[in-house]
Amino acid sequence: MRANRKLWATAAICLTVVVGVTGCGKGDDKAADPFAGLSADDIAKKAVETTKGATSVHMKGEGKDDGKDMKVDFSVDDKGTCQGSMSMAEGGKAEVMRTGGFTYMKGDDAFYKGTAGEDGSSAEEAGAIATLLNGRWMKLPADDADSNDMGEFCDLKALFADMDKDTETTGLTREADADVDGTAAVVLKSKADKKGETTTLFVAKDSAKPYILRSVTAGGDEPGTVTLSDFDKPLTVTAPPADQVMDMEALMKAGAGS
Repeated sequence: MRANRKLWATAAICLTVVVGVTGCGKGDDKAADPFAGLSADDIAKKAVETTKGATSVHMKGEGKDDGKDMKVDFSVDDKGTCQGSMSMAEGGKAEVMRTGGFTYMKGDDAFYKGTAGEDGSSAEEAGAIATLLNGRWMKLPADDADSNDMGEFCDLKALFADMDKDTETTGLTREADADVDGTAAVVLKSKADKKGETTTLFVAKDSAKPYILRSVTAGGDEPGTVTLSDFDKPLTVTAPPADQVMDMEALMKAGAGS
């Protein structure tokens, strides 16, 4: 079974900080402002480059994909290790982790039924997978095609590359500073596009490490929020116990040999 590409891609969509059109920068308390003399555009460019250099990050977000609500909560590092979960408005939830060269996923019945059809599987096939796994973790080699679909969140380099590619860093307006979970932040905002969509970018008010702390997309077809934290924090992930795992590669080989 191939995992739902759109479901995984939503996180990358939420992660992008698409900011466009014209504006002017402004700031307050310039004496204590680490970005004094920098335009809103320059701050955004510096934030993107700094965030790309992080060795790990925790990503928590919620947004819409094709009109459906979903949430993600993941930690990932630059070694390909990750751990987290995703959930859908319909009630489905799946946990995913990657460690030791393998990707593991455990979804509930609602998750498998909710993704049926998205990856070419029927409702009956999705139900059969749920019955087969019976609450156990699906295990696949990290370099397997299906594993790559399941673990796209586990590629930090790819996530940051998407962010870099999709971020427009010109024509931003600096708004009043704000606070993101206890951290002072500079606020950069775009004007509304033709669909009425705006993006607000929150950047840590730190000249040495101006990480992107939050991106909020409002209006348009796919509003959403993603919050980033725990930059460069070591990530340790322990594989599930063997008796809670279904090795899909071994199962497929056994089936082919029968």
